[in-house]
Amino acid sequence: MAMLVEKLGIEKSFPEFTSLVHKCWMRLATWLPAVDDLPSFPRPAMACGRHSGFTHSRQQEGNKTVTRPLSYFHLHLISDATGETLLAAGRAAAAQYANARAIEHIYPLIRTEKQLRKVLEGIDAEPGIVLYTVVDQKLAAIIDESCADMGVPSVSVLEPVLNTFQSYLGAPAHRRASAQHVLNADYFRRIDALNFMMEHDDGQLPLDIEEADVIIVGISRTSKTPTSIYLANRGIKAANVPLVLGIPVPEILFAAKRPLIVGLVATAECISQIRQNRPLGNIPSLDTGLYTDRVSISEELAYARNLCNRHGWPIIDVSRRSIEETAAAILALLRNGKKEGSSS
Repeated sequence: MAMLVEKLGIEKSFPEFTSLVHKCWMRLATWLPAVDDLPSFPRPAMACGRHSGFTHSRQQEGNKTVTRPLSYFHLHLISDATGETLLAAGRAAAAQYANARAIEHIYPLIRTEKQLRKVLEGIDAEPGIVLYTVVDQKLAAIIDESCADMGVPSVSVLEPVLNTFQSYLGAPAHRRASAQHVLNADYFRRIDALNFMMEHDDGQLPLDIEEADVIIVGISRTSKTPTSIYLANRGIKAANVPLVLGIPVPEILFAAKRPLIVGLVATAECISQIRQNRPLGNIPSLDTGLYTDRVSISEELAYARNLCNRHGWPIIDVSRRSIEETAAAILALLRNGKKEGSSS
């Protein structure tokens, strides 16, 4: 993360944002399941075979860890901005290939031919699919020509969209690099939302709770904090409150009038697996057996569901949802102004 922040060059320009990113990343790291380091990949050989290869992946099946063959390929993402658009597009496409792992090479802020030539050297060393969002047509042409010479595919993610806009609006694009990343009201709204989230995480409920757009409740390991961080990055002020069986819910939560309160649940199996991978740490009073026991977790979930139903708070099952999908469901509830109880 530190290397990425330094590479993007935002540490000196936006110190308050950089600090928040580090804090949020550390908060996320305590939630994410432990992941083994990627295996070392053999250097590609010759011809089309050098574009990809095979390794092995350890997958959990019930109580057993099974090793399966897994293909890999290199995915090069070239952007004249932060590369977020490319990363989202590349990962969305790669997700459709369960037996192939993309080795991502991200090149942000590529705006000169000198920078681009260095990137192309790296692509030549480890060929693979090239996606790019570069508005400078001269640089885009260099990418396409060089990739054709190397025999690798290149795709401009933005160009078809710009062409459609130009055709519909009857005017050419300004073609300004990083035009969407400006210090406008939306930027500062996201900074405020991130600050708010950090001050209202894990049951912290100061008197300004009415400023929240949404309050997320749920038992341990239902992705409350990472979902709150994602929403904050969208400019949504999110607080979250853990629900613990036998411990009263803060009264201030019931008195809140403005915020949308949403309950997150999951299957007992899903939560048990996450808790086994990521326990709450060295807490002397924690009964690890009960914490990961599916029967105990089912009781916690029943308590959470009953509480939400009793107060008319909508419920979202996050068992098979990514953080982005959970956040999208909450954003949909906010748009619809939906506060009556439901389950989705």
